[in-house]
Amino acid sequence: MRFRTVITALAAVLAILPFKAGAQGSGKDNVFGGIVRLDRTIHDFGDIMVSDGPVTAIFKAENVSSAPMVIYNVVSSCGCTDVEWTRQPLKPGETGSIKATYKNDEGGYPFDKTLTVYFSGVKQPVILHLRGESHTKKVSLNEMYPAKFGNLGLKSVDIKGGNLSQGQQKSGEVKVANLGQKPMKVSFTDVSEGLSVSVTPNPVPARSTATMSFTVTSDRNHWGLNYYYATPVVDGKVYKAVVASSATASSRDDALNVKAQPNPLLGAGSEKVGIFTVTKEDFSSWSKEERDRGSQPMADVSTFEIGKVRKGTKVEAVFGISNRGKSTLRIHKVDTDTPHASVAPFGDLKPGEKGSLKVSLDTAEMPSGEVLVLLSLITNSPLRPIMNLYVTGWIE
Repeated sequence: MRFRTVITALAAVLAILPFKAGAQGSGKDNVFGGIVRLDRTIHDFGDIMVSDGPVTAIFKAENVSSAPMVIYNVVSSCGCTDVEWTRQPLKPGETGSIKATYKNDEGGYPFDKTLTVYFSGVKQPVILHLRGESHTKKVSLNEMYPAKFGNLGLKSVDIKGGNLSQGQQKSGEVKVANLGQKPMKVSFTDVSEGLSVSVTPNPVPARSTATMSFTVTSDRNHWGLNYYYATPVVDGKVYKAVVASSATASSRDDALNVKAQPNPLLGAGSEKVGIFTVTKEDFSSWSKEERDRGSQPMADVSTFEIGKVRKGTKVEAVFGISNRGKSTLRIHKVDTDTPHASVAPFGDLKPGEKGSLKVSLDTAEMPSGEVLVLLSLITNSPLRPIMNLYVTGWIE
């Protein structure tokens, strides 16, 4: 589907959250379950060469509880990463480590490897990320960081913040570059509520890289896919984004959000960078009894077929939604992966009630051919916090 956006991939992951979700930190200090504090959850190696060989990151884990804590296990997402960790129990106040070595032998490409960490006393595993981009040949800073605000270079103005649970915060980092010949001071203005962002070191030395760190704080007015924005101020001046002339076609698209369904607030000519997260309810502290008493949404069909329609036709898809749980069902938000779909308001359902979720599709601006529209329902159900539905068909 040519107009499918970032939410498609995210929703596919979130659909299995009740079973495989990684724990989120309870605050900006990256505290998990009131048991362990991590110094960070993401390590960005930045740009490395295949010829550099293996690269290593060490995460620090401090026991902030009042009882001994153990790092039970650390599972890598692939055989390309070797992991070692502190095996002995950590007393209150003691710090252990998780050492991850990425082999860097798979050729040049961007990578995002995960480590799933199991701590005693923490109900859900914690997900750590190893990110970066490996190159087979030398690449200039201007090529590696094609999105430019003055001398500030970024790989993209559209930054993945990850999954976020209510009542919690999500921190991350990306590499940025000083493309100029003298130190560069970076600050931010017009920062969205709930977002904090900074650059270290600052000033950024000439022709070198730095780390842009961000923290997003959840609130109950924001559910599902949300963007948080900040406007970079470079040496006291605000610039509009441009793309480096040396950028490749693919890096140009990635850098400036040039995709089938771009965010109109980002890209060439915009002064902003955007960080997107997907926010759901936090059920990590719920007991089995509380989960059993929760709502349970069920759809009569997961896919609504509109058949063949002429371009320009307005069609409506209707999904029957019932609540088979023991408490009231609330759908906080319905995200769609196309701006050409609109969803009618949907009221709460008491146990045993059924309602109709109505989706209007305007095909006038949609591409001809196969239709596949994704709907991601953000609910208050501990069993199905994210529920995916689809509209399919063909536009002639």
